[in-house]
Amino acid sequence: MAFTYGAYTACLQDRTLEEALDVLARAGLSGAEINTGGFIPAPHAHVDLLLSSERARADYLTIFDAQGIALTGLTVSGNPLSPLPTEGLPHAHDLRRTIELAGKLGIRDVVAMSGTPGTDPGARYPAWIVNPWNGIDLEILDYQWSVAVPFWKEIDALAREHDVQVALEMHPRNLVFSPPTFERFVELVRPTNIGVNLDPSHLFWQQMDPIACIERLGTHITHVHAKDAAVLPGAAVRGVLDTAFDPVPEDPAQRTPTGIGHHCSTWPEDPAWRFVALGDGRTALGEHDADYWARFLGALAAVNPDLNINIEHEDAAFGNVEGLERGARTLLAAAERAGA
Repeated sequence: MAFTYGAYTACLQDRTLEEALDVLARAGLSGAEINTGGFIPAPHAHVDLLLSSERARADYLTIFDAQGIALTGLTVSGNPLSPLPTEGLPHAHDLRRTIELAGKLGIRDVVAMSGTPGTDPGARYPAWIVNPWNGIDLEILDYQWSVAVPFWKEIDALAREHDVQVALEMHPRNLVFSPPTFERFVELVRPTNIGVNLDPSHLFWQQMDPIACIERLGTHITHVHAKDAAVLPGAAVRGVLDTAFDPVPEDPAQRTPTGIGHHCSTWPEDPAWRFVALGDGRTALGEHDADYWARFLGALAAVNPDLNINIEHEDAAFGNVEGLERGARTLLAAAERAGA
C-alpha cells in the first residue's frame, strides 16, 4: 500500500482531457481526479456516454493508461440537500450517477459534500448555521439533520451496492464542516461506505490544525485534497467569518474562476484569508513549507497508508498550470522527506 499523488483537473478544464493529463504527467504526478457534476460542469467525463457504454468506459480508461496516469477519483461537489431547484435535485442526481459510474469504472473514491438544507420545509434557500448558541438555531439544525439523515442513508446503501467509498469534504457552508460535525453524521447515519475527504485548506481558514484533525478522524479519512490557505492580517479585524464580499466583477478579466461558467465573489482588499498554492500558506501553525507537508503526510500514513492525494489548485495569483506545478514540487518534496 502506498499514496498516489495526483491532481484534481478542474483547474485545467479549458484543456482537453489528454492535454490536462499531460500537464499532470510533466509535473511528476501519477493520479487524476475528474469532475462529474455538481456545482461545475464535467468536460473531462461524458457521464451519460460512460454510463451507457462498456466500450466507452474502456476507451476512457485507455486515455489515462496512455499518459501513465491513474484515475483515482470522481468529484461531484454540490449541495444535494438544497431547496433551490437548480441545486438540490440536480446535484443529488449527479451524485447518484457518479457513484454508479465509479462502480462501473472500478474507481474507489467519490468526493462529495454533505450539503445544506433550508431552515424549514418552506425555505427557498439553503442556510448554514455556524454558531447555534440560541435555541432557534438549534431547532433549525435539528430540522436540517432530519433532512440529511435519510438522504445519506440512501446514498450510503447505493455506495455499498457499487463498492464505492464516498468522501465528504469538510467544507464551510455544509452540515459537515469539521471533525465534530462529521462525528455527528456518523452517529446519525451509521455509514459503512461514507468517510472524509481531508482538505486542509478549509481547516486552515477555520483556524483548525489539520494534523490534529487527522489524528481525531483516523480511518474515517478515505481521500485527500492537497490544498493550502493563508490567514492574512485582515483577520485581526474581520475574523474568518467575514461577509464583506462584493458581486462577481462585470469585467471578465477581473474574475476568479472556480470552474467553467462559475466565479468567486469579489474579495475584500484586505481579506482575512485566501487560498494559496500548496507550500505558500501561513497560519498560526507557521509556514506551510515542505517540512510542514511532510509532517502532514506522516500523520496520514499513520492512519491510512493507502490514500489518493490530489492537488486542488485555486490560487488566483498564479496561472492554472503554474500554480499546479508549484504545488506538485512542494508535495513531491514533502513525500520524499516523509518517505511516504
